[in-house]
Amino acid sequence: MRIFLVEDNSALADGVSRALAKVGYAVDTADNGEDADAILATQVFDLVILDLNLPGCDGLEVLRRLRSRGNNAQVLILTARDALEDRVAGLDRGADDYLTKPFELAELEARVRALLRRSGGTGSPETALGGLRFNSVARRAWVNELPLDLPRRELGVLEILLNRAGHVVNKEQLADGLANFDDEISFNAIEIYVSRLRKRLKPAGLNIRTVRGLGYLMEKP
Repeated sequence: MRIFLVEDNSALADGVSRALAKVGYAVDTADNGEDADAILATQVFDLVILDLNLPGCDGLEVLRRLRSRGNNAQVLILTARDALEDRVAGLDRGADDYLTKPFELAELEARVRALLRRSGGTGSPETALGGLRFNSVARRAWVNELPLDLPRRELGVLEILLNRAGHVVNKEQLADGLANFDDEISFNAIEIYVSRLRKRLKPAGLNIRTVRGLGYLMEKP
């Protein structure tokens, strides 16, 4: 899952991005509104965490432009503005959630998980398919109720394919979902991750089918 954090406090941005990356999210950052708007106009993210007090262009304007382009990414406003009128304005402009500073990191992570579950069409952290069970909160998977220990990147591929089971996912979408601006994931690496997952998921009765020229399909049993 790919997250875009827009925050001009460098220490806070670094701490939040490290915490989210640690649990398997690909996190990119921007520290001003104009850069954020330009990036959001060309890049696809699953979730945007947006400060309101930004240099250049404030967060509400960034949000307005985002929604005016028809972008339906989940948006969590993270700001020191705690007045009722600010919360109302943010939600009316199209934000999906609103969290004020100071905040506890555990609550931020919980809200991120909830928003990403919502974007995936499920309110539950648990997803099951065949003999596979995946928990997006614990960031863990089980095959036939036995723990499936996966490296971070393979876990990311599994989550993307599982959330889109029954639909073809191309290599570009997988690479984008795993990498931030500073990473470069080759298509060869994607093929290796998928090959390893195929072997791990075989006992669960699941197959990741290669659709030639299009991508990969997590087949429903």
